[in-house]
Amino acid sequence: MADATVPARFEDGLAELEALVRRLEQGELPLEESLAAFERGMALVKALGERLAEIEQRVEVLLRTEAGKLVAQPLGDED
Repeated sequence: MADATVPARFEDGLAELEALVRRLEQGELPLEESLAAFERGMALVKALGERLAEIEQRVEVLLRTEAGKLVAQPLGDED
């Protein structure tokens, strides 16, 4: 089974995902390794997608001001 941990840096996770895709596209892996690579890739896609959603929420909070200034607010602070 693939390791469920995701690299701390988004860029590192994305690089790992790209490397897995390249290996799978080459079609030279044995079936078991292909399955493990696919499972790891799906776990990375899910984790990276969640990180992007969190970042998108943070950006929206930063951009949402009445005066047009960038103001950091905690998430969930909906006045």
